[in-house]
Amino acid sequence: MSVAHVDDDLDAPGEVYYAEKLLNNGDIYTGKWSDNCPNGQGKYLWSDGCMYVGDWVKGKTMGKGKFSWPSGATYEGKFKNGYMDGEGTYTGCSNDTYRGSWVINMKHGKGTRDYVNGDHYEGEWRRGQPDGQGRYQWINGNQYIGQWRNGKMNGNGTMIWASGNRYDGSWEDGFPKGNGTFRWADGSFYVGIWSKDSREQSGTYYPSGSRTGTFDWDPQDVYSNDLLGCQISPGERISAYPSQKMVTWPCEGEFLQKLPIAKTPKANNARPKRNSVDGRLSNGDGSYSWGSETDAASNSVYSEQPRESSEESRSIRTDDSDNSRGFQPHCIKIQPNKKPGTTISKGHKNYDLMLNLQLGIRHSVGRPAPATSLDLRATAFDTKEKVWTKFPTEGSKHTPPHQSCEFKWKDYCPLVFRTLRKLFKVDPADYMISICGNDALRELSSPGKSGSFFYLTNDDKYMIKTLKKAEVKVLLGMLPAYYNHVRAFENTLVTKFFGLHCVKLTGPAQKKVRFVIMGNLFCTEYAIHRRFDLKGSSHGRVTEKSESQIDSTTTLKDLDLNFIFRLQKVWFQEFCRQVDRDCDFLEQERIMDYSLLVGVHFREVSGSGEPVTTETRNSGVRTPTANADQSGDVSTPRISRADMDLLFDPSGWASIRLGINMPAKAELTVRRSDFEAQLVGEPTGQYYDVIVFFSIIDILQNYDISKKLEHAYKAFQYDPTSISAVDPKQYSKRFRDFILQVFAEDT
Repeated sequence: MSVAHVDDDLDAPGEVYYAEKLLNNGDIYTGKWSDNCPNGQGKYLWSDGCMYVGDWVKGKTMGKGKFSWPSGATYEGKFKNGYMDGEGTYTGCSNDTYRGSWVINMKHGKGTRDYVNGDHYEGEWRRGQPDGQGRYQWINGNQYIGQWRNGKMNGNGTMIWASGNRYDGSWEDGFPKGNGTFRWADGSFYVGIWSKDSREQSGTYYPSGSRTGTFDWDPQDVYSNDLLGCQISPGERISAYPSQKMVTWPCEGEFLQKLPIAKTPKANNARPKRNSVDGRLSNGDGSYSWGSETDAASNSVYSEQPRESSEESRSIRTDDSDNSRGFQPHCIKIQPNKKPGTTISKGHKNYDLMLNLQLGIRHSVGRPAPATSLDLRATAFDTKEKVWTKFPTEGSKHTPPHQSCEFKWKDYCPLVFRTLRKLFKVDPADYMISICGNDALRELSSPGKSGSFFYLTNDDKYMIKTLKKAEVKVLLGMLPAYYNHVRAFENTLVTKFFGLHCVKLTGPAQKKVRFVIMGNLFCTEYAIHRRFDLKGSSHGRVTEKSESQIDSTTTLKDLDLNFIFRLQKVWFQEFCRQVDRDCDFLEQERIMDYSLLVGVHFREVSGSGEPVTTETRNSGVRTPTANADQSGDVSTPRISRADMDLLFDPSGWASIRLGINMPAKAELTVRRSDFEAQLVGEPTGQYYDVIVFFSIIDILQNYDISKKLEHAYKAFQYDPTSISAVDPKQYSKRFRDFILQVFAEDT
């Protein structure tokens, strides 16, 4: 087998060839070739029989294409960064077919599916499962039209049997649950409360005029008989996703043929180029381009040799060495992750308070209570609805003996918060163990000006925040609207509240400590490398810390932000809708001064503590692996096991929700030095693959007299639009406008 010899001049960056290349692993590529990787139309044949024919961009399947499996299964449609992404059709080896929208290998959006057993579904999908509004028709003629969640009938819907009978009403986890009506084909109907538990079932039967004789029917027959033939088909699973088959270029192998197609002209009067400190090439005219593969290898964070440069030069910089572009210098340095907070052990000033809190929670959650419906009466939200319990040190009929001081415990609206925990799918036993187990809480100092203290459970699931009396009044006042909002919108970004309590110490001090229990946004297996608290205001919104002092626990502010976060189209659209809903809710409740808490996990970080850019990672200089030799070069980038699971196990995407575990691209931005209050910097085109977390926090400040006075005072001294204390309507608009600049669609 001969190897074509190509003139060295054809190897210049930007050249496009028709190439046939045999890789050392037995794979074969034929098609357009540029910059040492597939670029344009091409065909890749894997040694195991898989094949892709279609568009390539910089070594990744991007655009229209067709992927075939040895089993005979095919996917034809859009690809993005190696993933099935966009409109496409998957046909399984058994003719199980899905036509519709895909997002990162998952059925997501609108689509139809013809199952191998003859069933058919058309409607909305989410994370690979029917979710939203849809219609499922069984081969036996039965059909369901209505709402879905996680692949099950859930919400309001109608089941129509081939016999003519039908059920209209509420569903939960694939079965009738709640209010509903069952109608027979002859016009008779049964109206009532439905449940698989016969003790909760109740209703009334109304016969039609044509029905005569004795009617013997049990509503439980619907569960045991009528729904037996209405199982959802599991469908055919995809054996291996195209993204799992992608290789990292350049790959070792030999060219069987290499013919030039197009040639990039070289300018004779080109200005001399020089390397900037971030690895780009300065063209001498103020513009920048990324260097050749050799240049990238010498400047990349993947460099084989340990670098002996200064701490500053080892950080990623976005300015040229002479700062000719006028941008403010900025560097990114990831410090080792550490667990925030101080453990509250015996001798700590708040040790007794922690014991009181744990005793009270154990009493409240462990107390027997009847099963609750999600439909609460207005009396449950009454601000006077509270329960006081005395905890003497020797114990009582309802409380255990303890070693702390005597105290009183107050539960605010216990039924409402118990129902909220049920709505948020919080298991009572896990909740109690997290807060009241043998492990001590950790105390965090307040990052804001409120003076509140924060306590974190040892498993990081729950955050406990002390509140002022005014904040308690705000929460109780907005509780009915809050409950309805979080019940209506599963993807709400507002803080999840699980309990509101008060500890009153007995004795001369009579001290009261009020606190609320919330979910911790950063309870994740991913290390949070950067935290931002974003409001959309500029006055005082900067962290007074040097770069060397910033670590993973530092909460940065608006003017510290140096990224634009780009989300997949479907997620970005959902994000925009939910931000609008949440801001409308907060505006109606006259709430202001809230912020969007954002956590960023860089998917790849080099051993020297620098996040790896997408361009560097795609250059192919080094390929990070999960099981790399730990004794190797310290500059070798590592990927955590969690990242590897997310990359190569598509089922891991099921954990993604709006604001939780969201894959995104972070585009680095820079601010011009002559615009000190510029909230969002200018994009640089430099990207990082990240996982982002975000939630709207601090929603207990209303626009009261103190905030109105603060606004009047500061408006005389500063730009009124730059301060945080503004009218809720103005605050909401400014917040939305800013957040939708910080987050954008990944195009």
